[in-house]
Amino acid sequence: MSQRTMVEALNLALHQAMEHDDRVVLLGEDVAKTGGVFRVTAGLLDRFGEERVVDTPLAEAGIIGSAIGMAVYGLLPVVEIQFDVFVYPGFEQIVTHAARYAWRTKGEVPASLVIRIPFGGGVRAPELHSDSPEALFVHVPGLKVVCPTTPNDARDMMLAAIEDPDPVIFMEPKRIYRAGREEVSDELPFALGNGDGRYNEVLSKARVAREGDDLAIITYGPTVPLTIQAAERLAQERGVQARVVDLRSLYPLDVDAIVEAASTCGRALVVHEAPRTAGLGAEVSALIHERAILDLEAPVIRVTGYDVPFPQFANEDDYLPSVDRITAGANKVLDF
Repeated sequence: MSQRTMVEALNLALHQAMEHDDRVVLLGEDVAKTGGVFRVTAGLLDRFGEERVVDTPLAEAGIIGSAIGMAVYGLLPVVEIQFDVFVYPGFEQIVTHAARYAWRTKGEVPASLVIRIPFGGGVRAPELHSDSPEALFVHVPGLKVVCPTTPNDARDMMLAAIEDPDPVIFMEPKRIYRAGREEVSDELPFALGNGDGRYNEVLSKARVAREGDDLAIITYGPTVPLTIQAAERLAQERGVQARVVDLRSLYPLDVDAIVEAASTCGRALVVHEAPRTAGLGAEVSALIHERAILDLEAPVIRVTGYDVPFPQFANEDDYLPSVDRITAGANKVLDF
């Protein structure tokens, strides 16, 4: 066991996957010599060589297109998109090719690749470095979309994503890359390459980040720590015990966990950083109203980013959900 940040846990997962299977290759802008802008791939070039850790041109459509070709050939590529917004030039390759190969070939040629996307604000980045585009990918049939929040989840879910035959969009909340450390085992969480399907559970289940039966707060990614802080404030100020559900898997959603939390608590709040309209919170809210409306004591409320382009960093604190905004949203649900 070692104390690791999320960055270090992701690096461990990539080391372990590459050591286990020489079909795993990494490619992206500055992933080799620099070790990635956020140092997630640090040391991998020295360990595995330039044929398996590849610095690419600044051309996301070409990077993703090349990875799709590698996957069809039989390799297991892991692509790094340096910042969230940089994925847009490669969006066509993801939607029209990566997501459809299994369907197009009746399952004979799945495009098994992982596309890593550091996303979100809160790091004082310039324009076009702080978007939250996860809902765009959730809407595309054929893709799995996941978002770890802890170092352990990051390591386990990265290994599972590489194991999975489907293309996986791996959203990495860069605001909490180094927000804390936790014990991460050096042992593998499940056997790699034996086809036992353990990766399915790792990639499809939510986790309860805080127990409670008075209010369900459903969230993911960089807003999970803020939501836990808001829940602690509610406990101190109102004696309300909020259950915080960390989705982890954005598609497929863990519908059972969402519905069970909402039904048990009778009140639900959804929190995410992405813009409000057609964000993932709308889908979660619809699921709760469709499946648990008779158990609800109030309508589901959302606390989200705003329907505007992400602002320059001098104003990003006004855009991002905060502990105050989450607490206010929770109080609105409780007082309805």
